[in-house]
Amino acid sequence: MKLFFAPAVLLSAIILLSCSSNDSHNIKDPVGPSADTTATGTTEITAQTIYSDLSNPWGMVWLPDGRLLVTERAGEILVFKDDKFTGQKLTGVPKVFNHGQGGLMDIKLHPDYATNGWIYITYSKPVEGGATTAVARFKLNGTTITNLTDIFTAKPYLTADFHFGSRVVFDKDKYLFVSVGERGTQPKVQQLDNDHGKIHRLNDDGSIPSGNPFENTAGAHKSIWTLGHRNPQGLVYDAENNRIWEVEHGPKGGDELNLIEKGKNYGWPKTSYGINYDGTVLTPNKELPGIENPKHHWVPSIATCGLSIVTSDKYPGWKGNLLVGALALMHINRITLDGTNYKSEERLLQNKGRFRYIAQSPDGYLYAISEGPGALLKLIPSK
Repeated sequence: MKLFFAPAVLLSAIILLSCSSNDSHNIKDPVGPSADTTATGTTEITAQTIYSDLSNPWGMVWLPDGRLLVTERAGEILVFKDDKFTGQKLTGVPKVFNHGQGGLMDIKLHPDYATNGWIYITYSKPVEGGATTAVARFKLNGTTITNLTDIFTAKPYLTADFHFGSRVVFDKDKYLFVSVGERGTQPKVQQLDNDHGKIHRLNDDGSIPSGNPFENTAGAHKSIWTLGHRNPQGLVYDAENNRIWEVEHGPKGGDELNLIEKGKNYGWPKTSYGINYDGTVLTPNKELPGIENPKHHWVPSIATCGLSIVTSDKYPGWKGNLLVGALALMHINRITLDGTNYKSEERLLQNKGRFRYIAQSPDGYLYAISEGPGALLKLIPSK
């Protein structure tokens, strides 16, 4: 791809995005479609910088009144309107454990926000003995947070300052799913008497619904939906197909794309396509009976963070594609699927930042947040 930079504040990255193969590093001619265009066509976009002074952004969501809320890990929630920072930040954000990988993270609206006004956040909550992954919900009065309540805290509490997870999504039945990292406690990931290295299913008030897979298992935490996860920092609900997709960090190599299904074990640390950071063997097993294999894995790691699905018609050929932020390899990863199987990927905006999350606005445009540099980008398709 070729990138062109306009003057002043616009980062004009004119990119030709082919949909044909895993090789995303070919240089394309910017004046016309690439020669290897498939039936899905190509999309030319401009990446426009909306704001360039973010500090470790993590999540974003639009309110029905058009305001965009962007979370920063230190505990700020910035307010944007009409693609401009309003200068406002929400007040009343809970105190966060802003150390290591901890802080304020994801943000989502309740599916019935228009009638109940609930907004959900995930954050690393300071607790006696360290910190834990927590989910809170609140309402807004202008820019003031009200009715703030924690509805889930991962137990037991741990001292580690890394691998908190954490993303939240709602499915069609308005159940809340939250991903929790393993916090370095490898053996506990395979045990059901703790919340770490798991994805949990909750009611919207934090209570536990009936029908969870381990509700009748003695000693098990009843909120657990799946187990065997390392550090799942991407979660998205595909409403059209009623599926949940997840991405998680591997160790040195072995980042994963997983299709999340009730009661399944995703292997960590029994199986992995990665190795220890010092180069030693973590496990000899890439696959095992009873373990759900990833739909795709990355070696070397791209450091997956954030996951979304394109439902907009504004990006020809992208509908149904997954978009993954890449921290270590600094790009947006566009994944095409064949049903529930990985088909191909393309790496976009290479080296333009450590991309945390990509989200689709109510009017169908894609926005991305990055750190290093800390920026909010709007991906504008050409005619």
